[in-house]
Amino acid sequence: MFSWFHSLFTGISLAQSVIIYGLVIAFGIWMGRIKIAGISLGITWVLFAGLILSYLGTEIEKSTENFLKEFGLILFVYSIGLQVGPGFWASLKKNAITNNILALAIVVTGVIITVILYYFSGNHITVMTGVMSGAVTNTPGLGAAQAAVSDLNITGTDRSLITLAYAVAYPLGVFGIIGSLLLLKKIFHVRIEKDQEFHRKLSVLRANRPVSVHLNLENKQLIGQPLRKLFNLLKKPVVVSRMYHNGEIITPTPDLVLAENDVLLVVATKQEMEQLKLLIGPPSTKNLKTVKESPLISRQIIVTRTAVTHKRLGDIAELHQHDFTLTRLGRAGIELVPHGDIFLQLGDTVKVVGTEEGVKLVTEALGNSLKKLEVPDLAPIFMGIVLGVILGSIPIHFPGMPVAVKIGMAGGPLIIALLLSRFGNLFYLNNYTTNSANLMIRELGISLFLASVGLSSGKNLSIAFENGQGWIWMVMGIAITMIPLLLVGFIAKKYFRKTYFEVCGLLAGASTDPPALAFATKLTGSDIPSVTYATVYPLTMILRIVAAQLLILLLA
Repeated sequence: MFSWFHSLFTGISLAQSVIIYGLVIAFGIWMGRIKIAGISLGITWVLFAGLILSYLGTEIEKSTENFLKEFGLILFVYSIGLQVGPGFWASLKKNAITNNILALAIVVTGVIITVILYYFSGNHITVMTGVMSGAVTNTPGLGAAQAAVSDLNITGTDRSLITLAYAVAYPLGVFGIIGSLLLLKKIFHVRIEKDQEFHRKLSVLRANRPVSVHLNLENKQLIGQPLRKLFNLLKKPVVVSRMYHNGEIITPTPDLVLAENDVLLVVATKQEMEQLKLLIGPPSTKNLKTVKESPLISRQIIVTRTAVTHKRLGDIAELHQHDFTLTRLGRAGIELVPHGDIFLQLGDTVKVVGTEEGVKLVTEALGNSLKKLEVPDLAPIFMGIVLGVILGSIPIHFPGMPVAVKIGMAGGPLIIALLLSRFGNLFYLNNYTTNSANLMIRELGISLFLASVGLSSGKNLSIAFENGQGWIWMVMGIAITMIPLLLVGFIAKKYFRKTYFEVCGLLAGASTDPPALAFATKLTGSDIPSVTYATVYPLTMILRIVAAQLLILLLA
């Protein structure tokens, strides 16, 4: 009577695939909420749920399994690229070079240890690459390694064990990263409260953020000159948001002639502010923001009108007015001083000061319609994915290598997403998504990928431990995890004078491990680890993907 129900779960079909994937992902996510010593493996439990079902004999239609695995990986890495893109381009500034070099050292050291263990252990390089990817908790690296295995037509046990090695090494990889953070804390006798106070004084996070200061005009050479002369004397853009001029408070234009006793409210970075004090005069006791009779108001406006995102700010005719000033620009947690050469992006937050009528004009020009941002434009996202797959499929030939290198389904979409997060507006490919939409795509992608990997590999689970190999993989994984982190973490703290908070973010980012970042943020009670994490994460992700693939191509 219920044979149809039994066959629905056991007979290989599309409906059966949907049901099995749904069960694996749902139970995996529920299990991921369980914490051991305050630490949870999170979404990784989806992999273990898939391994268990596969070990018990569950099989999935192979073409469906392969498609969902690759498509899930693409969604995951593409959404990561869109999320960290703005922070990645900001991290390419000179002050972040050291962090990325240290992260590179962690990746290279891990690869060297993997190669050494490969020659001494006798394991196939596919197994060692799986151990390495699990030890550094890098799922896209596993995907890239599997792609390389397919390119080389490696079959049999060596191919299937790569996923098992990853699954065995992964849990201790998470705990190894966190253990490294705690060991370094003990080695350097770190006192969290003392470091928190140090960072408050150092103001690391606000060093390059715009600040506003009231300045009295006392420079005789500027009196009687247009305001633009001041701008011409400066190397970087600044904004004069308000001005006390001839007895009234106004938003000045560049052609306004400066007069004695003027007070300028200037918005600029801290580095520029010292030069401004020399050019204009000392700080003023007058506060133009709090004057009751002022006709000026201040508003935060969100860019939601697509038409203004394809032009330089200075070329947008609607913003060439005299009764408002754009004072700050917020983008992906970064504050900038607006200037004529900047391109707006959807989701940017612009602070404007002006009359009520002026602020209304800016609002109409920029959109400020939150409902438009709640509905992502899927066309540019899928076009970006298409470009990413094309880029990832380009063969790159190196002398002495048996097959061409490809950055694959993990590397190509990630690189395209990073590029489009910065330059997409110029080509009418705006990939803006809200944080919640991005998180949904990312979690869906990684869940499909991990479920597919688990369901394809669990039938060989007993092989991993039947002769003790699984325990050896665990030990090798711990070595690959902790030795590079402890070594580079010690060097960063001792010789590069990085604070412990920065080291925590560096190690978590170099391991591309969100649970470790969550632990570091909670341990330090600060968001400083998150800043360093975002600085090194994109480059490290690309390096991990390429390293996993090259190990297979060079040593298989």
